[in-house]
Amino acid sequence: MSENKNLMTAEGKAKLQEKLDYYLKVKRPEIAKRIQAARELGDLSENAEYDEAKRDQAEMEVEILAMQKQLEEAVVIDDSMLPNDEVRIGSKIRVKDMQTKEEFIFDIIGSSEADPLNGKISNLSPIGSALLKKKKGQTVKINTPGGVLSYKLMEILPKE
Repeated sequence: MSENKNLMTAEGKAKLQEKLDYYLKVKRPEIAKRIQAARELGDLSENAEYDEAKRDQAEMEVEILAMQKQLEEAVVIDDSMLPNDEVRIGSKIRVKDMQTKEEFIFDIIGSSEADPLNGKISNLSPIGSALLKKKKGQTVKINTPGGVLSYKLMEILPKE
C-alpha cells in the first residue's frame, strides 16, 4: 500500500465519519444561527459577534473539507488479510524501553488517527515506522527528535 494513502482502521474511519456528521448536522446550523442573530444586531462593520461567527464558520468549513478529503482517500486496513506475527497498522503492541526498562503499550495506526498522548502511534512516525514488520523479541533502534531510543518488542497483543 502506498504511504500517500490515508490508511485507517475501521474504528478510526467510523469516528471520523461521526465527527463529520456532527459538524454537518449540529455545528454548521449552530454557527448559521449565530451569524443570523449577529446580523439582527445591526451595523455589521462594528459587530464583533458577527465577525467572530464568520471566523468560526470559515474555520469549520476548512475542517469539514479536510475530513471529507480524509474519508475520500481512506484505505481501511483489513485485519483478516494481514499476518498476526508481525507489527502492522492496526496492531496493539507492548514494547520495552531498553534504557529505562519501562514498558509501553502502543496502537500502530494511520497518521490521521494518531494520538501519541494516548498511545496511538502513527505508522509514519519515527517509532511507528521503525516497529512496522517487526516480530516478537526483536529490538529496534529508533532515531527520534529527542534522541535514539532502543525498544524491544515484547508482545503483539490480541485484538479486543
